[in-house]
Amino acid sequence: MQLKQKIAVITGAGRGIGCAIALAMAKRGAQLALIDRDETLLAEVKDRCVSEGASARAYLANVARESDVQRTFAEIATDQGAIDVLVNNAGITRDALLLSVTDGRVSKRMTLDQWQDVIDVNMTGVFLCGREAAARMVENATPGVIINVSSISRAGNIGQTNYAASKAAVAAMTVVWAKELARYGIRVGAIAPGITDTEMVSAMKPQAREKFLSAVPLGRAARVEEMAEAVLFVAENDYFTGRIIELDGGLRL
Repeated sequence: MQLKQKIAVITGAGRGIGCAIALAMAKRGAQLALIDRDETLLAEVKDRCVSEGASARAYLANVARESDVQRTFAEIATDQGAIDVLVNNAGITRDALLLSVTDGRVSKRMTLDQWQDVIDVNMTGVFLCGREAAARMVENATPGVIINVSSISRAGNIGQTNYAASKAAVAAMTVVWAKELARYGIRVGAIAPGITDTEMVSAMKPQAREKFLSAVPLGRAARVEEMAEAVLFVAENDYFTGRIIELDGGLRL
């Protein structure tokens, strides 16, 4: 798919990987529908995309709420027309051990809120946005592509029961949707980032960051632009579907 003049919806577009994807697609000439919960960050990314010569609109929404998702996709359809690309990027972390044990006694548990917050955004949000985008592609008889953002943590990572479960679900949905939607000309792929130079990693103390990155064979975090390049590949290669690209610098969890 050539992205020039295509309508591309990006969730979690206000920062990090989502922002990088938006800017990369702007440079390709896509018409952007940017979704985020942070109005200020969203406006900044929109302005940066417009400065690249792209058409961009901002939509304030919580992807975990069905009513928000349905309203937002209806607005996008009214404002911009048929949807060609969806990038399901929005995600959060609420890291905690399942149990913390002190002197043989359980002192702390991962809370239900920590579990549910992550599942709601990372899994249910992907489901809701994917369902809405696919429905509109089918009804408009428009071939399209859905790109989900999973994680190498889907293999299981200490302190991330909630996050790993949600990202494993995203990987599974990617494969299922690719099989179900191919008959309508809709491709579905995913990327699975490893340690990426986002705000979380950048804010770490130098010593802790060095230890964190020592496990990566390439010895560094990925740049957000490298994640965006992988998303562009999935979008533009018409034979890519049902697979997940791992960008982890050689790290295996």
